[in-house]
Amino acid sequence: MTQGYFKDPENSEKLWKDGWLHTGDVASIGPDYYVTITDRVKDVIKTGGEWVSSLDIENIFSQIEGVAEVAVVGLPDDRWGERPYALVVAKPEFADQLTSESVKNYLEAEVEAGKIKKWYVPDRIVFVSEIPKTSVGKLDKKKIRGEMKALLLG
Repeated sequence: MTQGYFKDPENSEKLWKDGWLHTGDVASIGPDYYVTITDRVKDVIKTGGEWVSSLDIENIFSQIEGVAEVAVVGLPDDRWGERPYALVVAKPEFADQLTSESVKNYLEAEVEAGKIKKWYVPDRIVFVSEIPKTSVGKLDKKKIRGEMKALLLG
């Protein structure tokens, strides 16, 4: 394992605080002793006292026909603390068919069927041509949160 970050003693100290490796991952250990990583601490959404994994919501979106890519972030909410918001890229052949309303209808049907909780349904679904990524091709959630706050919350 790494002993720290290259030329970054401050974050290296945080990484190994109290002799434990702090990865920033949210994980659980099951009865069979398998470790399941569910999200990053900074990406988990706390809405109305419930912890929701942004990855879980993104996985649900990925099952919707016509969704090419999705990113879900939590944004501040006066009533619930945070609420999920989604950026979606539609597959070209579905660009005219896939709408915020059709996606919400799909998600609400999943709620009715008991497959997901109602607080998993994002308050807003925004369609974009591309989703910001980091230099290594990962979703840039920090940038996405900033852009979504500016776009939606002023």
